Amino acid sequence: MIYRSDVSANTITFNRSIMKKNAALISILLPLLFACSKGDKTSSPPVNPPPPPPVTQNAIAAIDNAVTGFMGTYNVPGVSIAITKNGKLVYVQSYGKMSSSDNAAITNTSLFRIASVSKPITAVGIMKLIEANKVTMDSKVFGPASILGTDFPTAPIGVNDITIRNLLHHTVGSWGNDGNDPMFKQPTYSHAQLIKWTLENYPATSNRGVYAYSNFGYCILGRVIEKLSGKTYENFIKDEVLVPSGITTMKIGGSTLADRQPNEVIYNAQSGQNAYIYNVPRMDAHGGWIGSATDLAKFMIKVDGFPTKADILQPATITTMITRSVPSSNYASGWGVNNANHWWHTGGLPGTATEIIRSAGGFNWVILCNSRSTNVNFGGALDNLLWPAITNNATPWQDIDQF
Repeated sequence: MIYRSDVSANTITFNRSIMKKNAALISILLPLLFACSKGDKTSSPPVNPPPPPPVTQNAIAAIDNAVTGFMGTYNVPGVSIAITKNGKLVYVQSYGKMSSSDNAAITNTSLFRIASVSKPITAVGIMKLIEANKVTMDSKVFGPASILGTDFPTAPIGVNDITIRNLLHHTVGSWGNDGNDPMFKQPTYSHAQLIKWTLENYPATSNRGVYAYSNFGYCILGRVIEKLSGKTYENFIKDEVLVPSGITTMKIGGSTLADRQPNEVIYNAQSGQNAYIYNVPRMDAHGGWIGSATDLAKFMIKVDGFPTKADILQPATITTMITRSVPSSNYASGWGVNNANHWWHTGGLPGTATEIIRSAGGFNWVILCNSRSTNVNFGGALDNLLWPAITNNATPWQDIDQF
């Protein structure tokens, strides 16, 4: 959005009789007055117009009915979506409320925990470091002359071969997202303490190259970003990924309801789970971000490889990012990628369900929910929620692009 600044000209009124009596004085002072008017940059600051009005769009009944039906079936109080086509925002809508006891409406500026949808963001951060020649896909992470070697000098020798590629592709072969997931152990530990503890107790000395989805691996990537950039993970991602994508409202979330940020939703856990027991700041690089559906839509059109909007990564870097080392895993660097060239990632925590999809046909979309059902059909329903409208050539898309 381009804002226009208007500065009013100064008006000086002179009494004609005084001018006649003091012509000589005026002839001296007048040039000085105009010089001051032109040169004074602080006396009349630019005035920005108010923000643009809210997006106006016609409702798309097929989408609205699908989302509200999904919410009713799976007891989800609130959902926010954003859809882009060929680099332009074509539908953005929010539905429902904060919780069964809080009737405040979900809006298009509402912030949600995005859980593991944080991983594509972290992967793009690593790609930015690759473009800056600070790291390669095959750089070693632990051991002598490695990225984090001096930070963890007691790491077992068996982890010295772990590379950035292994972490991005979940091919360390250990530290899986299961009952022994290190990220949900020792909740009071800092990142450094947790990494040291995990290396000592879950050393990952074998199975290299075997796909095992790992939150902990992305926690390590966050520390790689900090080591190589000299910034906190959050600040680096804001500076190098989010702000260049036009995003200013995303941040690392808090753990408790008392930590809730302005505009953040309430998380509604189901089946006796608790949405507010996790150390969310420690989950930063693998699952800690909060943002709106529109925020994530902006991010996606800046890394999707489509020619309609300039990406923040070079084409060769995007190719690196979406190339799978274990094709059968359907996972590249921070993205699920299949043979049809669709990219995606899901995220889930008690009280949170999210998904982003980049389709080969030029569409991207975001779905954010403030609850997650334990029903076995929930994941498939979320995957397919917007597909019928996306693939229907009769869907009346509107160019409401404000990016």
